[in-house]
Amino acid sequence: MAGSPKESSTILPFTDPILAARLEAIKQLAGGLSERVAVMDREFNVIYANESAWSEEVSRRSGHQAKCYEAFAHRNDPCGTCPATKLYESPEVQSVACSIGGDGTACGMHQAFPLASSSGEVENVLVLFKAPSKPSKQASGERVDVKYESKLGELIGSSAPMREVLDMIRLVADSSATVLIQGESGTGKELVAITIHQTSYRRDKPFVVVDCGSLPETLLESELFGHVKGAFTGAHASKRGLFEEADGGTIFLDEIADTTPVFQAKLLRVLQEGEIKRVGGNQPIKIDARVISATNKDLSELVKSKAFRQDLYYRLAVLPLYLPPLRERSEDIPLLVEHFMAETCKRHRQPIRAISAEVMQALTETSWPGNVRELQHYIERAVVTTTGPALSCADLVTAGSKPAEHDLRSVSRGAVTKAERMRIVQALHQAGGNRVKAAKLLKISRASLYNKLQQYDIS
Repeated sequence: MAGSPKESSTILPFTDPILAARLEAIKQLAGGLSERVAVMDREFNVIYANESAWSEEVSRRSGHQAKCYEAFAHRNDPCGTCPATKLYESPEVQSVACSIGGDGTACGMHQAFPLASSSGEVENVLVLFKAPSKPSKQASGERVDVKYESKLGELIGSSAPMREVLDMIRLVADSSATVLIQGESGTGKELVAITIHQTSYRRDKPFVVVDCGSLPETLLESELFGHVKGAFTGAHASKRGLFEEADGGTIFLDEIADTTPVFQAKLLRVLQEGEIKRVGGNQPIKIDARVISATNKDLSELVKSKAFRQDLYYRLAVLPLYLPPLRERSEDIPLLVEHFMAETCKRHRQPIRAISAEVMQALTETSWPGNVRELQHYIERAVVTTTGPALSCADLVTAGSKPAEHDLRSVSRGAVTKAERMRIVQALHQAGGNRVKAAKLLKISRASLYNKLQQYDIS
């Protein structure tokens, strides 16, 4: 990090409970990693860095105490303007990445994330550094291909936004800190939660899903915390809550933004104390369940409008994770289409359908407002409602889904038009410019060919 150091009343992470929890989670995650991870404060002091981040020279000289530009950029003075300073200046910014050409920043920063205190102020910054380049063993002039892992569990993607998500999942999986997943509907938030659970040491313990938006407050409280016999009408026996059922595992609180202020206060106490009380009971019960929550709403905006408790927000978002919409990772669509095609054909006992370049282009250029869920349902509908060895652009139009109907149809028809024009030009070339022969090759009448030539402005 770089810039002009300024005086500030930075809250030490060891005294602020939220920063302390976040720093402890980062230490647990980054301690054994070969990747370089560090936390810096506003004055560019290194609050924490894993062993991989320290150079031998700085470590020996400073005893693991240094400014970030000394430790990571090997400079005696600040580096100048650093992208990470935006996180202090604009609290609404969720992360910054270095997109400068070459090696980027002098310190090798890859991406930085804000770490807010219990007051909501960004006091520290988590920095992930670029992996150091390894000497190539290839012969001189020989091309080296860099391949990225495109799948983690059931999550698929090789785009830059998804690589960041997959890297973050690997980083946070074995922590016990709470994770808040934010993203539009259909982006796969529950799948991310499942992947975090299955990648963690809790994988052999329960994974419990709670749809907070579908239950009224009283029922939600009873479901999560349980109740004792006689707590309310119909409570004929005591019942364990879902927090108890998830003991040792993970509990996923979906649509957390739809909960009431009263329930939010009770959930906050559970997260603070690490224990629950059943409805109608007084006996505290210790719980050991990792809490992952998700919402398709902007919780920070709800906090500003007093629609969501700020203290609960920071308890839930110790490790925040943003899941990008499909339109921001369109290069992943071919991977997803192939996966859904194989999965759907297998489920419906059909042979694998081929996908032409025109079809893939049409699917890739569609905005998909329903995101991955909409794409998956669309592919299934196209497979079930059409026949043939390959999926055609005409099949896409036939299976068009209402949310993206006009967008997808226009893209599909454009692909059909382009393919038809190319086929006519090809036939004319094969026929040496003879339109009668070209019409026979295309198996259409001369009149139809003349109309097509005029329509596509083919001379």
